[in-house]
Amino acid sequence: MKTITTLLTGTALTLFLSMVCSVYAQDVTVSEKSFTCIRDGHKIRNTYIRNADPEKLKEAVRIFKNSVPDKEYPVGTILQLVPFEAMVKHPREKFPKSNGWEFFALEVSEAGTKIRDRGDNVVNLSLGAPCLSCHQPAARFDFVCEKGHGCAPIPFDDQKISELQTADARCAKK
Repeated sequence: MKTITTLLTGTALTLFLSMVCSVYAQDVTVSEKSFTCIRDGHKIRNTYIRNADPEKLKEAVRIFKNSVPDKEYPVGTILQLVPFEAMVKHPREKFPKSNGWEFFALEVSEAGTKIRDRGDNVVNLSLGAPCLSCHQPAARFDFVCEKGHGCAPIPFDDQKISELQTADARCAKK
């Protein structure tokens, strides 16, 4: 009987670990090198979108461009409105409060990017509030804020956003 219990426990553990590993095998590794010149991304309206997988990028662009409700962005998608903030999509189990989105506060310079803070509890310095508190109203749009998604307005108009993007110190000077 003890052998059967041990066997069942071992089988259950193996099954559990394989499920966890398969979920996180689809995850992405994010480091400071993940954030280069904001303009390296694909621009739609004011937002830059990246994904290392061309098919996932195509899907992310489609979702964003058409403001598709009730559709999740592909894992590995990076969204940036301004150089010093970013969102990266992970499997939802990794950050359940934000449906898989990890928020980043970044310091940028000609030397590159430093991650100042990351996770689902990052505080947006320009608003003084957690990123998630502003993104929560856009849950129907996979927590992605845009005009008409229910998020509070940000303190930057379109011109200021463009100026901040153009001034990204990580971008090569021409």
